Amino acid sequence: MPSTELLIAFLATTAIFAFIPGPAMLYVAAQTLARGRWSGLMSSFGIHLGGYVHVFAAAAGLSVLFHAVPVFYMAVKFAGAAYLVWLGVSLFRAGAEGGLAMPGVEPKSGKRAFFESVTVEVINPKTAIFFMAFLPQFIDASAAFPVWVQFVLLGTIVNLMFSVADVAGVLLADAVIARLRGSSQAQSLMRRAGGATLVGLGVHLAFQKS
Repeated sequence: MPSTELLIAFLATTAIFAFIPGPAMLYVAAQTLARGRWSGLMSSFGIHLGGYVHVFAAAAGLSVLFHAVPVFYMAVKFAGAAYLVWLGVSLFRAGAEGGLAMPGVEPKSGKRAFFESVTVEVINPKTAIFFMAFLPQFIDASAAFPVWVQFVLLGTIVNLMFSVADVAGVLLADAVIARLRGSSQAQSLMRRAGGATLVGLGVHLAFQKS
């Protein structure tokens, strides 16, 4: 493993990245506002599991494809953005209809939120680029563990720490919902706010400079 000094720097830097509100935290908060705490927690779990795809891809060197083939990167990027916008519009329309469920889905479907979130994370090329750019800064080629093992171990720590921050975002969003739970109009507004947040995240991803 890397030296103690390198590990301390790694943990400190990871904590800073994790707890500064970012797209993942906003995403799980939006799911919580729209569908409730359980769906928010399942969204966090889905993003967490999806993150391991990028961890193992980085360990195997597959993330380099995004740099080597820009067209592939852009295709995945716009697919992810379109999916976020579609999710957001679906939630927004449900809120505009008075908080009714989306077609064939219960308003607080944790299962749906989980699978949506795994998909969102897996097709997010920004996550792949982050792991590929961040983890090598703390890899020690002379350590006892092989480089790929260090990638997996450090990537797992990053993923866990980001998930802790995401769960904190869910709990904060749920605290807001708790104050408005008695009003059906407020619940509808929260669903629309969650949908609008997802649309905003999708647009941001689409137009963000690579």
